[in-house]
Amino acid sequence: MSGNTFGTLFRITTWGESHGCAVGVVIDGCPAGIPLDDADIQKELDRRRPGQSEISTQRREEDRAEILSGVFSGNTTGAPISILVRNKDVDSSKYEELRNTPRPGHADLTYELKYGFRDWRGGGRSSARETVGRVAAGAVAKKILAIHDIEVLGHVVELGGIRAKPVSIDEIYENAEKNPVRCADPEAAVEMAAMIHAVRSEGDSIGGIVEVIAIGVPAGVGDPVFDKLSAGLAHGLVSIGAVKGVEIGAGFGSALMKGSQMNDTIAIRDGKITTITNNAGGILGGISNGEPVVCRIAVKPTPSISKEQHTVDMRNMEEARIKIKGRHDPSIPPRIVPVAEAMVALVLVDMMMRGGFINTSRTG
Repeated sequence: MSGNTFGTLFRITTWGESHGCAVGVVIDGCPAGIPLDDADIQKELDRRRPGQSEISTQRREEDRAEILSGVFSGNTTGAPISILVRNKDVDSSKYEELRNTPRPGHADLTYELKYGFRDWRGGGRSSARETVGRVAAGAVAKKILAIHDIEVLGHVVELGGIRAKPVSIDEIYENAEKNPVRCADPEAAVEMAAMIHAVRSEGDSIGGIVEVIAIGVPAGVGDPVFDKLSAGLAHGLVSIGAVKGVEIGAGFGSALMKGSQMNDTIAIRDGKITTITNNAGGILGGISNGEPVVCRIAVKPTPSISKEQHTVDMRNMEEARIKIKGRHDPSIPPRIVPVAEAMVALVLVDMMMRGGFINTSRTG
């Protein structure tokens, strides 16, 4: 199986299966001299950790990060950083009856068709548990970006058809992490949580939209043809399981606008060139323009639901029906926020290294 590595100069390789001994990541290309310890990684892993609230899966994992290499005396050495997270609360019993009946909407079928063999316990490599490695690596990327005064933050803007009101950056800082759905609009957050409880009681699931904003990205990141910053972000974000669409800035809404509405007026403020609006989402011609980089992802409903569904028995080649048991998120967007932030951070660090914005050997 190829395709487990992401990035060019700042590269990550995730490994492990949902119900295996552990999951983790190897980070190659991290500059030396960056202050880093387990707590830096743990802070981000705690945000994606399962079992945090009544609206998430009830699988209980501590997700304790163990840095095995690449760090000495509290600083990165420039060598590969290996991070391990052990799987503790594993229960594969509910998946035994699904080993020959692929779940509709899940990667069970495509894995079987491609490889002829798969780890059916919890989805194996196609499980959302793979994102533990992404978030751990993203924590390192965020440390690098912080040195350059760049911050990445995300929030849920829509869930189950409930749309949050437009919010400011300050409101995202203030509210997004204060409720289990990670919505910066408190009133919408209450409605979203109620919606999740309702669909869970029906044995169903719902999707939504997550927005990620990178603040402080300098102008000039990205190249104008195939290596556009927007292309890198799209690649990284769509590589997350359950993501079915990406938009930058006005995104799909730009198709309904006139040029006079879409174009961001260019002006001078405090002696600097800026734009009055940010419909471009901080990127023009594939290159950052110094404004906040704004991305949104469409996240599909969790495919593993307890409602009865039609499928096939691949062993006997006959039609079948299944009711999926086990512990699954009724809605993915709240827990995908730190994953999406991680991917944006990883793309930015890699492309900034390639563009000479970040020293590839050491900090500073």
